[in-house]
Amino acid sequence: MANISTLDAGASPLHYYGFELRRYREAAGLTQRELGQITNYTGSLIGQIETARKVPTLEFSQRMDAALGTGGLLTRLHPLVMRTQLPAWFQQVAELEVRAVEICSFQTHMVLGLLQTPDYARAVLGAVDRDKLDDRTAARLARQRVFEKENPPVFWAILSEAALHLQIGDRETMRGQLAHLLTFEDNPLINIQVLPSDTGAHAGLTGSFNLYRFTDDPTILYTESYGSGYPTANPDTVKDCSLRYDHLQAAALSIKESAELIRGVMEDRYGEQVA
Repeated sequence: MANISTLDAGASPLHYYGFELRRYREAAGLTQRELGQITNYTGSLIGQIETARKVPTLEFSQRMDAALGTGGLLTRLHPLVMRTQLPAWFQQVAELEVRAVEICSFQTHMVLGLLQTPDYARAVLGAVDRDKLDDRTAARLARQRVFEKENPPVFWAILSEAALHLQIGDRETMRGQLAHLLTFEDNPLINIQVLPSDTGAHAGLTGSFNLYRFTDDPTILYTESYGSGYPTANPDTVKDCSLRYDHLQAAALSIKESAELIRGVMEDRYGEQVA
């Protein structure tokens, strides 16, 4: 466990964040308790973050930047800190999301992390392992800040209709998740299509996959299995899955029709029940 005297700023982004927070606090002549009083946090929490025992939130970072006059340093560090809280095998994918100019995703059974609500993400991540669930959920949701960049990627998401019906969490969680998908209905950068259940055999039967396209670099195909991810730039494999994605888009409902289907499932399956 790290402490004030042994914290190594080079050990990880979380350690560097803690080191810088402490450095700015001490330069301001404030104790942890005094800084906590200014920012409405406990001195104990500030101490835990300074010693890399707890992960900071975005709001915490913004308040500390304002109180300590850091020029926004901690807020800028926050995405990097959160990215390193993801499973090691998934961190490369988070980097691809940040760099990509276009992301194309096909999901067979659940909503992709970039579109998940907090309750839905928590239910997904806590299905088997509830250890550090708050931090893991925050790390997943932090990936969505990619859409807040100055030049965010164009995102195409094709969901199997089964993903709308598989109840993850309680009914209210699912209703909130489907309502969240509908908020993107008029967003030209985030495009959601549903592959209806009556499509029959289709190009995505082998499973979910993502394509990441870049301005100058080759397209990356990403697939995963339990606890492992498989990115590849193999031209033949990428070409094959790009063609599969084209066929899936052709078979899927239009963006408008998809929104209508999502709205219908939300009301019919997850609407308020009459006793």
